[in-house]
Amino acid sequence: MSVWTVVGLLAGLAGLVIGAEMLVKGAASIAGKFGIPPVIIGLTVVALGTSAPELAVSISAALSGEADLALGNVVGSNTFNILMVLGVSAVIGGLAVTQRLVRLDVPLLLVISVVVMLMCLDNEVSRIDGAILFAGIVVYTLWLIREARRDPAVAPEVDDLVVERPLAVHIGFVVVGLGILIVGSQLLVGAATDIAEAAGLSDLVIGLTIVAVGTSTPELATSIMAAYRGQRDLAVGNVVGSCVFNLLAVLGATAVVSSEPIGVSDAALRLDLPVMLAATFVLLPIFWNGFSVRRWEGAMLVVFYIVYVTYLILDTSDHAASSVVGPSALIVTALVLLTLSVTGVQGWRRHRAAVQAA
Repeated sequence: MSVWTVVGLLAGLAGLVIGAEMLVKGAASIAGKFGIPPVIIGLTVVALGTSAPELAVSISAALSGEADLALGNVVGSNTFNILMVLGVSAVIGGLAVTQRLVRLDVPLLLVISVVVMLMCLDNEVSRIDGAILFAGIVVYTLWLIREARRDPAVAPEVDDLVVERPLAVHIGFVVVGLGILIVGSQLLVGAATDIAEAAGLSDLVIGLTIVAVGTSTPELATSIMAAYRGQRDLAVGNVVGSCVFNLLAVLGATAVVSSEPIGVSDAALRLDLPVMLAATFVLLPIFWNGFSVRRWEGAMLVVFYIVYVTYLILDTSDHAASSVVGPSALIVTALVLLTLSVTGVQGWRRHRAAVQAA
């Protein structure tokens, strides 16, 4: 592995962050100029912007014949978002969870995750599977807009600079941001592939770790800043929304544009997809327990992610310790899931009793 590989990796990561930032700012400014309600901007533009790196990298990887990298990026990003982004954000200041997330968005994310798992059982995600998933994000977005319009429309506050600047300037931000995203994704995929070959790691593992963490940088930065500034519900919504977008739009679009079906290895079916599914499932009992994510729960999520990545690296390198870490992690995970399920049900019952009493 040469120095230029490391330079390419860092440049690719920087390009993804800068490109996504420009894309979000430009698109949000255009939406503000046309008076689109803030809720629609947040659920569509921001979700697209923070997941744009995953979309760019996965499509680029698929077109380059690195299908394992594309799948690993999506699965790894969702696992990282739930365990690491949500966990670190909760450790910083605890997180608030709205009832809408518990009743609608998280169950929907869980259903989508199960559907993706079922699609992968035949060891591939076909173009038809991708079309179904992508149709899902279209329906979901249209439904969000319809739900937003049911409430009285409140005119968004538009920054003076947004009003003064010509529309062409904001369009330019979007175009340049997309261009930087594309270049950044090409650099990142190329560097990640070189690292995989040099370290003897599979494309799937690289996608699940290095690429997934890199492309999730916007979600990590957004959620941490939101938690630090006291916008605790925004941090949770950002994670859930990005995970939905990754599965429906990113995986769907990647499967559609790929010349061949995206292959799903037995290793991914045995470990990585179930881990993503388990991480999604654990959100419900945590959220039910007082509609919040406490600091200790956030720390627990972070520890889970560290154990998972450690096992991936040890297993790939055929280290003897993997035979100990794997079974131990399964036992601990089962016990924690059981505990969280009990506390979640208790929290939900307390909430229902409080509502009935009121």
